[in-house]
Amino acid sequence: MTGASGASVAGSPLPKWQLALAVAAPVALGLGYMYFKNSKPSSKPSRGKSKNNLKKNGTVSADKQISIDIDSPPKSTTEPETPLEKAQRLKNEGNEQFKIGKYDEAISHYNSAIEACPKENTEALATFYQNRAAAYEQLKKYSSVKADCTKALELNPRYVKALLRRARAMEHCNELESALEDVTAACILENFSNQNAMLMADRVLKQLGRQHATEYLANKKLVMPSKYFIKTYIITFHKDPVFSMLQDIDYSNISPGFGKALQCVKEQKYDDVIPICTEEINSSDPDTLPHKMKVLLLRATFYLLLGQHDASIQDFGTIIDNDSVPEAIKVNALIKRATLFMQLENPDKSFCDFETAAELDPECGDVYHHRGHVNLLMDKIDEAREDFRKAVELNPNFGVAYVQKCYADYRYGTMIRSKEIIEKAMKNFEAAFEKFPDCPECYTLYAQMLTEIQEYQRADTYFAKAIEKDPNNATVYVHRGLLQLQWHGNVEKAIEYINKALEMDDKCEYGYETLGTIEVQRGNVEEAIKLFDKALALGRTSMELSHLFSLRDAAKTRLTIKERLGLDVILNFQNIS
Repeated sequence: MTGASGASVAGSPLPKWQLALAVAAPVALGLGYMYFKNSKPSSKPSRGKSKNNLKKNGTVSADKQISIDIDSPPKSTTEPETPLEKAQRLKNEGNEQFKIGKYDEAISHYNSAIEACPKENTEALATFYQNRAAAYEQLKKYSSVKADCTKALELNPRYVKALLRRARAMEHCNELESALEDVTAACILENFSNQNAMLMADRVLKQLGRQHATEYLANKKLVMPSKYFIKTYIITFHKDPVFSMLQDIDYSNISPGFGKALQCVKEQKYDDVIPICTEEINSSDPDTLPHKMKVLLLRATFYLLLGQHDASIQDFGTIIDNDSVPEAIKVNALIKRATLFMQLENPDKSFCDFETAAELDPECGDVYHHRGHVNLLMDKIDEAREDFRKAVELNPNFGVAYVQKCYADYRYGTMIRSKEIIEKAMKNFEAAFEKFPDCPECYTLYAQMLTEIQEYQRADTYFAKAIEKDPNNATVYVHRGLLQLQWHGNVEKAIEYINKALEMDDKCEYGYETLGTIEVQRGNVEEAIKLFDKALALGRTSMELSHLFSLRDAAKTRLTIKERLGLDVILNFQNIS
């Protein structure tokens, strides 16, 4: 669902690692933007690194992804060649072959170097294995790459080049968990200064998240979202042909089964809606088409909310493909299917449905309101502004659309760095408080905007007002908790607010996810993993689950690296400004 709590935060002045913590953005990057203990750069290069490949701070250049180590001690001209000197000479000959692309010949020389090298010269021997692995990598012999890098790491456990090379080979072999461990270890050892390694960690973490999400969805038990989530979803539709019936259900004009389903929605007995609708659809008179299509629309909507996507798409399709269905029902089905396609990461189908809905009823504000959300999430700010403008024009008394337009205008102002547009957006927000005094979204979005421009005191005041208007909104408590981190670095206060959110709504996925992220930063990794598992149980789409698995996988990797290298990754809350 898109809504106030899902507003994009592009343009925020926060550093990326803080942003990941503050708004639960996909934090594959969160792995790399943490700090590790005693993280001052060493004045000495790590063992196994070539001086020729080192920057001034002792880290490997980001452009040395396929490099070999080429430094060797000078050969004596007056004494016979020692075994180590012979091995170094053979390695250098291999390097020359490597440089001209003769990788098989290079491997032959590295073989000889390994045979000649005394076993006690572990650093030199590790280099020879690493160089041979580099040649195997060029030949795409990834099993040999892994084997040689493993040998190098047995001799020098903190050999960054070997870690990165083995990680790349493992990624090619789809051994993503092992690849993530190696690239993470490399990032830590280089104090997060190697951008290529950081990008690789991000890429592997996302791939692993998607893989785990796919496996998880195949066997996941679907859970209906929280009552508050569904209530919020319902109010995002200003003219819904079914939800509009909830205010005053006229049982005289509908079948008992449909009336029972509507009553369940009104009483928030959401788990009962789908089976009652199914019973009504199977038993209803086929001649009462509008009535039956409304029941089908209601079932499709709750299939969507439950995460039963195929069933939802099938029901929506039945409505959309029937030429006899009233226009209002068909348009609503198109809007909801469009938002579902977006959740399923299919924006082309999403925008196609929105376009069809707009052609059928160009005066339906809900089309533009929901399409505006999608455009905002895709950072199509100009398109989002135009959609929200139309939504407000068609439904001037719909507060949710009005404040979303204000937020889109603010985002546009930050994008083009226009102080005038930003100030106008702020004034329009303030006008919303008088125009829609009981609309909690007005206060929540305004507080989020104030947070982004670091006016923390005012932001806290408006989060408090949002809670006053809507005391059961768990998401606002989470936002207010995160504000305490950014404002004062007050971890305990943040946790207090988030725990309050989870007490009032034990299905607040955002609360579990955010609290888990904080616990990772505090070093309570096992507890964080439990919290991520609770969030995973509530996830409904591959996109959501991929993100949550990325968080969980990053936390698990942290434990592994701590055991392997004796290093830990922590977040320095004192750096929160």
